[in-house]
Amino acid sequence: MEPAAVMTASPVPALERESAAMRARRLAAARRRATALLIGVTALFVAVTAAGAHGTLLGFVQAGAEASMVGGVADWFAVVALFRRPLGLPIPHTALIVERKDQFAATLGQFVQENFLNADVLAERIRSARLVPRLAAWLADEDNAARFAGHAADLVVNVADALRDEDVQRVLTAELTRALDAVEVAPLAGRVLRVIIAGGHHAELFNVIVSAADRYLADHHVELRDRFEAESPRWVPDTVYRMVFDRLYHRLRQRLVAMAADPDDETRRQFEEWIAGLPDRLETSPELRERGERLKRDILGSAELRDWSSSLWQKAKDTLRTQAADPESELRRQLAAALVAVGRRLADGLERMVESGARALADQFHDELADLVTGTIERWDAAETSSQLELLLGPDLQYIRINGTVVGAGVGLALHAIALALA
Repeated sequence: MEPAAVMTASPVPALERESAAMRARRLAAARRRATALLIGVTALFVAVTAAGAHGTLLGFVQAGAEASMVGGVADWFAVVALFRRPLGLPIPHTALIVERKDQFAATLGQFVQENFLNADVLAERIRSARLVPRLAAWLADEDNAARFAGHAADLVVNVADALRDEDVQRVLTAELTRALDAVEVAPLAGRVLRVIIAGGHHAELFNVIVSAADRYLADHHVELRDRFEAESPRWVPDTVYRMVFDRLYHRLRQRLVAMAADPDDETRRQFEEWIAGLPDRLETSPELRERGERLKRDILGSAELRDWSSSLWQKAKDTLRTQAADPESELRRQLAAALVAVGRRLADGLERMVESGARALADQFHDELADLVTGTIERWDAAETSSQLELLLGPDLQYIRINGTVVGAGVGLALHAIALALA
């Protein structure tokens, strides 16, 4: 029979906080109540029948008790048949959860696929929830963006600290080597030199070379004089070679000063002619190409490059740590400004991106996720699944038994009254 809900179950506590033992106790208590009511109406029916139904009142009592007993037994059978075979009898269409678990799994997987993993459903849920506009508005607030930027900066530092220095150094060296190995040094130097010449900076280069040579002479006067003395014949008097050295030294420095000051100096002109033809030679000369590649290989294989990459990573980590700790640092200001810009300008675009991403995920993985639901349920033990569901739903189903018993009594009284009216 189809029971009517004339009695309602008490509010169910939050099930996630209930243990299996607590659920079992609730089920046992609800089952005792429903069984006690069924036993009560059965005893009433037996007593009235044994005494003989004399009079109108006892006739109504007997009819109501009989129908109530029938309704209670029918609903007991229906509730038990969901989880197991009543009285252990192999009655068809009983123990439905145990027998139909795999079909239920397939149906639930299809239901999840059609109602939760559908692209249109996901897109509508995203639009109705307004998650992106709310996030955008939150990020547009500068205080929120600053706090989020601080957390993001701390996360970057934690990731950097979690990396092993030797691994990072190995990666940096390998990537730098790979990048430089793909570049020919001589032609690249030729192109750079063309840019320098086109900008007129080669004249400054000449002045820099001359100034550097003059500074070298000024800083190494004593050293050069001692070397000159060591190379001089022993029979030459000291005053002579010192006078000769000083004369040559001062003349050379005067010459360097004059070269730097005179834009029409012959040496400058020769330098400009030489450097003007150097880009072509760097780009075409096999000898210069080979020298450049040999120099590059020496640099790439040197310990100095490994030390430099290691120091570069350490400096980067120290800079990140300092910037992340300072609320007014450039890193945190730039992150906060970027987040505010995202919140103010890209709300619509982000919503479209999130919606498109959700659609793509739904289209790509809805079959796999549905199969995951189906396969997971199919792997459950049927008896254990039935037992757990009974613990979860059983207390409410026992109220169906009570409702059936009460409704049966009402129907029995109504039918008895109709029978008397027609008699």
